[in-house]
Amino acid sequence: QVLLEESGGGLVQSGGSLRLSCAVSGGIFSLYRMGWYRQTPGKQRELVATITSGSGGTTTYADSVKGRFTISRDNAKNTVSLQMNSLKPEDTAVYYCNRIPVSMAWGQGTQVTVSS
Repeated sequence: QVLLEESGGGLVQSGGSLRLSCAVSGGIFSLYRMGWYRQTPGKQRELVATITSGSGGTTTYADSVKGRFTISRDNAKNTVSLQMNSLKPEDTAVYYCNRIPVSMAWGQGTQVTVSS
């Protein structure tokens, strides 16, 4: 059994920051590319950032978050994080992490709400 547990969301004003964390259990975390996604009711889940396996990691970002979000991973702790700065109301969503390209069962996500 593998599990994904997202945390760190909350309510923040526009321009503020949050750091999300994803803890992975039950798998070999260091072997997988990981991604952060977000979803609003009625909209498709959107991939916002990815990071490759291995030391350091190569990252990619959706255009909407480039320059504001930073994804990182700690293979020793089986975690992947998303530092979100300069948050905007349009960043409001439930944020999820998952393995790429073959996903695990989705976790519950963590709610990020950005007020104007």
